[in-house]
Amino acid sequence: MKGRHELKHEMSKADCYLLKQKLQHIMSPDPHAGPDGKYVIRSIYFDNFTNKVLTEKKEGYFNRCKFRVRLYNNNFAYMNVEKKTKVNNMTFKEKCSLTPEEYEKIRLGDIEWLQNDERKLLNELHLHMTLYQLKPVTIIDYTREVFIKEEGNVRVTFDSDVKTSFHNTDLLNLHTPMIDVLDYGTVIVEVKYDGYLPDVIKKLLQISDRRSSAFSKYQLGRMFG
Repeated sequence: MKGRHELKHEMSKADCYLLKQKLQHIMSPDPHAGPDGKYVIRSIYFDNFTNKVLTEKKEGYFNRCKFRVRLYNNNFAYMNVEKKTKVNNMTFKEKCSLTPEEYEKIRLGDIEWLQNDERKLLNELHLHMTLYQLKPVTIIDYTREVFIKEEGNVRVTFDSDVKTSFHNTDLLNLHTPMIDVLDYGTVIVEVKYDGYLPDVIKKLLQISDRRSSAFSKYQLGRMFG
């Protein structure tokens, strides 16, 4: 696997508007996005009764990982299990497909089949669920807009309308009650790149009242329970 750098910032919608106006001249919109350049992401994160994953994130462990199930634009035909690993300052991600029926089995505690599945990532999920008693704990929804640049394999993402389900794990229910977790007018901006970040993008990211941040959307969601 090839690791990537990830930088996260908290911005106002006004600053994001100005930044996007500049980025569109040197970067391209995500070709997988809708006509408005955006798409909706729904994820459910795994943790245990001691909040192992949340604690490791908050305390800044150099080596840590988390599992989640994710789908885009509420399309259950393209649901994935993802493992995101942090090693020092590099991020690695693995994923494999998962069906809605398989997720429901996992949610209800039927996990023995995972250890014999041909998908290696599901074998690893079973190991972590067994060793650390991980289970789905909370849903996080948000809207994402993405700009990409081949040079440096750069992605600048704008995540807004971040919501959490509290402890409701019914990922397949699109009417699950959700509550907002960001202050009004706030957007999370993430910059992801491989070996280097082109200077022209570095300069454009110099927004005066930008606040660098180490939080994750999962961490934000868990602030509510």
